[in-house]
Amino acid sequence: MNLLIALVPAAALAAGNYLVAAQPACIACTAWLVAGPFVLALLLVAVLPRAAAPEAPRVVAAVPAAEAAEQGALALLAALQADGRLVDFLEEDLAPYGDEQVGGAARDIHDGCQRALRERVTLEPVLAGGEGEAVTVDAGFDPAMIRLTGKVIGSPPFRGVLRHAGWRVKTVTLPVRRGQDPHVIAPAEVEIS
Repeated sequence: MNLLIALVPAAALAAGNYLVAAQPACIACTAWLVAGPFVLALLLVAVLPRAAAPEAPRVVAAVPAAEAAEQGALALLAALQADGRLVDFLEEDLAPYGDEQVGGAARDIHDGCQRALRERVTLEPVLAGGEGEAVTVDAGFDPAMIRLTGKVIGSPPFRGVLRHAGWRVKTVTLPVRRGQDPHVIAPAEVEIS
């Protein structure tokens, strides 16, 4: 490849020399002007180091979609645990506690989890309107976004009562937990005295 790269400009230079400077009276001069660029090209190819082959692009291991989704879910769960102690609450046996104790604990957990969620996820209702209001579901609706319940007969448009507006995520900002096992939601804490 390097030889071809050197010979193409040499051939062009030799042709130009022949057309411009060739004198029929001086055959040696003509031979030198035509052959000289080829000799120079061959010397350069022999002396100069060969051009290194371009490096193959480095393959960056992409995180499979399922693994990325799992890591995102675990990161959110870790945030809910860190700010609201949600996992502790859900894993606790509430039977020995009275309603007032559970209610008091739930308020703190609610505040912390709400803060954690709002810092990381922006939510919006799937359907506008308040619960109990009349709504119309037009033809072409997405069944993944709107679930019809009750006596669903016929074809859209359907008229009904909004029982839950649903939630849709607008944005998600989850920090990457580098250097941590994503399966560790909260490390064990040991107080040394």
